[in-house]
Amino acid sequence: MVNAIHILSGAIAMGFAAAGIFFLRFWWESRDRLFLLFAIALFVLSAGRLVLSLLYDLGEERILLYLIRLAGFVIILFAIVDKNFRRT
Repeated sequence: MVNAIHILSGAIAMGFAAAGIFFLRFWWESRDRLFLLFAIALFVLSAGRLVLSLLYDLGEERILLYLIRLAGFVIILFAIVDKNFRRT
């Protein structure tokens, strides 16, 4: 049964994917690693949201799926640190 949580999770996943495509386009034009890492992180966050939406009724086992979201945020953090300390 589809409810509002599934619909909103799908919309959030689509938003993450759209933002990932947006950053992928900027990477394609500039070849800056920051944009590529942001695109990867947003695709990971989109996949994580999609998996959480599809497996919403798992109960406590879904806590492990939040590691996907953690990986996305770690990639974003790494991209920012890498951009600030990289020598050009």
